[in-house]
Amino acid sequence: MSDPILVTSEGNTGIIELARPEKFNCLSLEVHERISVARAEFEANPAIRAILIRAQGKHFCTGADLVEVKGKLNDSAALDHFIAFGMNNLRALETSSLPVVVAVQGLCLAGGIELMLACDVCFAAESAQFGDQHAQFGLIPGWGGSQRLTRLMGQRRALDLMFSARWLKSDEAKEAGLVNYIVPDADLHKSALEYCEKIATRSRPGIAEMKRLAREGADLGVDQQMRLERDAAVRALPSDDVAEGLDAFENRRAPRFKA
Repeated sequence: MSDPILVTSEGNTGIIELARPEKFNCLSLEVHERISVARAEFEANPAIRAILIRAQGKHFCTGADLVEVKGKLNDSAALDHFIAFGMNNLRALETSSLPVVVAVQGLCLAGGIELMLACDVCFAAESAQFGDQHAQFGLIPGWGGSQRLTRLMGQRRALDLMFSARWLKSDEAKEAGLVNYIVPDADLHKSALEYCEKIATRSRPGIAEMKRLAREGADLGVDQQMRLERDAAVRALPSDDVAEGLDAFENRRAPRFKA
C-alpha cells in the first residue's frame, strides 16, 4: 500500500502532501495520524519556518474516508476516537507555532474544508471549489467546520453554506473570507511555496507570537486583547531578533534572523 501522505521539505518549508488522489485525498485516521506526526517533527526542527499542506491529483480533498466511518458506526468508542483525533489534529495545526499555508485545487469539501479552515493562509487555484457537504447526506461537521466557518464568514453566510451544501467558486470563497490568494492552476504549488519561503525570512519567534495573539485574542474582550498584545510586545522588544531587525532597518539591509 502506498503512503497516504508524503512528508518532505524544500528550503525552510516543511511540506505535507495528501497522496490518495484515487480516493480524492479523503481523510482516514491514518492520514490524520501522519499529519500529526509530521507537524510535530517540523515544529521541533529549527530549520523549518513554515508548513505547506498540498495535495496530489485533480482535487484537494473531498472529506473524511466514509468507508472507514461506516466501519465504525456500531462501535461508539472507535467512532469517538476517529472524530476526536481528527478534531485534535486540526486544532494542533491551528495553534501550531509555525505558520500553516494550504494550497487547494479542485474540490475542497466537508472534511477537506475543515482541514483548510484550520490553516492560516489559503492559496486557491482558479479551479478550486469549496463547500460543506454534510447536510446533503444527513451528516454534521465533526472536525470544527461549524465553528471555523462561522468565525470566518459570519453566522448567516456560514449557516447558508452548511444548510444548502452548495459549492463556492474560488472568487466567491475569497469574497467570503475563506481564501487569501487565487492563482492559475499551473502556478498553485509554486506560488504557495514561494509565499512560505518568504515567511521563512522572518523571525520564527515573532511569527509564532503574532499567530498566538491573533488566535488567543479572538475569544477575549477588547481590553483583554490589548493587554495580551502589550505583554507580548514588552517581552519581545529586548530580544535578539528585534535588535537584528532594528539594526537592519538603520543600515538599509535585509535582516538575518538567527532564531
